[in-house]
Amino acid sequence: MGETGEHLTFEAYQRWFREYDELRGMAEEDPTASVAHLMEEAGEIARHVLRLQGHKAMDEAERAAEVEALALELSDAFVFLTKLANSYGIEWDETIARAMEKAESRWNVEEGRRESARRRAAAGRMRDEG
Repeated sequence: MGETGEHLTFEAYQRWFREYDELRGMAEEDPTASVAHLMEEAGEIARHVLRLQGHKAMDEAERAAEVEALALELSDAFVFLTKLANSYGIEWDETIARAMEKAESRWNVEEGRRESARRRAAAGRMRDEG
């Protein structure tokens, strides 16, 4: 228990979390509760992103605090994603490896660069027109 450190892996985190939930008696919690909590975290993440994207004027210190708050909300969301994965016996290492393979087979790097440039240009036009 308590495996933390500089190079924490998905596997080590998931194993720690599974043991932690078992010790707390929360390993068999209804997955729908995790989904509800995840959606709550998604709303909090959206609020921080909106603020960071200019919906709230901030000085440098406020912006740094907002980024830190976003980081914490992202980690909270990962907690509930992990609870869902554990509920259904989904292992992060295997799932992430498959997701990487899927991305590389689906999206060519050069096509991705062109699409990214197109999206940046469109966003710039929208800002100029807005």
